[in-house]
Amino acid sequence: MRTRHPFSVVIPFLLLTLTGAGCRDSGAAGPTAVVAAQAPAAPTVPLPNRDGSFKFAVLGDFGTGEKSQYELAAQMVKLYQRFKYELVVLVGDNLYGSERPQDFTMKFELPYKPLLDAGVKFYASLGNHDAREQRYYKLFNMDGKLYYTLTPKPNVRFFVLESTYPEPEQIKWVETELKASSHDWKIVYFHHPLYSSGDRHGSDLRLREVLEPLFLKYNVSVVLNGHDHFYERVKPQKGIVYFVVGSGGQLRKGNIDRGSGITASGFDTDQAFMAAEIAGDEMYFNVISRPGQIIDSGVIQRRKITRCTRQAIGTGPTCDCAKCSSRCS
Repeated sequence: MRTRHPFSVVIPFLLLTLTGAGCRDSGAAGPTAVVAAQAPAAPTVPLPNRDGSFKFAVLGDFGTGEKSQYELAAQMVKLYQRFKYELVVLVGDNLYGSERPQDFTMKFELPYKPLLDAGVKFYASLGNHDAREQRYYKLFNMDGKLYYTLTPKPNVRFFVLESTYPEPEQIKWVETELKASSHDWKIVYFHHPLYSSGDRHGSDLRLREVLEPLFLKYNVSVVLNGHDHFYERVKPQKGIVYFVVGSGGQLRKGNIDRGSGITASGFDTDQAFMAAEIAGDEMYFNVISRPGQIIDSGVIQRRKITRCTRQAIGTGPTCDCAKCSSRCS
């Protein structure tokens, strides 16, 4: 892991199904299934586009004001014309360089104007290149908060963190919020990835030490990050699916370390964003590149903590792992 920010915390549409089930030596906290299409030539899993489902997009490391950002934004608009996603979650590094009013116009308001005009809301987290004053920018919908929660549907809750300076107060806050939440889908997003195959940055091990136990204990299903300038879907880690979507404007070609052993799918040759749809216990996703190709897709089954898996992470009754499937529910 490479050091790149202060850390003041003292406490620590048909394919292969990957599952993490039951009580495992790894400490997995419940099954997460992924049906995954490999980029770019394999068959894709279409978004169902069902009435009443929750639809959203994911974008990160995007605010360059360059032609490639505008071209990817055009793909986001094109998708919206047939897939009416309600909001876009921003996983940080929202603006690069200066942050004058004209920069917010050129690097955000103009490229995404058709979506903003259509009423799509953007909910930001802050990256290491972002001034903290961005939390007051109205179109980022942060309401002046560095970290916050968002509940767009009764069964879905987002937990938005500030990962450049993850102070103890924030860690205490997120544990309280996760513990209090009974939502089926708990999705966390912030800038610095706990798991990444990036040669430039890679996995943030210190942040992982503090946050991963909370995500396991309180039934988080999906974590969305940026920071490394490419797209990566990480193999499920202890039942949780991690995405790096740092490919919205900046791009670091050839930066995925293919020997890391954790990459389920990676794309580091062009810009890309993610579209997702939650329908019941399933989250469908398509990742779309600047030329309009679907470079990864699949289905995630939400995590469900059982008595057995609670024991596996130290929060429930004793369970005999050898007899887990028959004894625990």
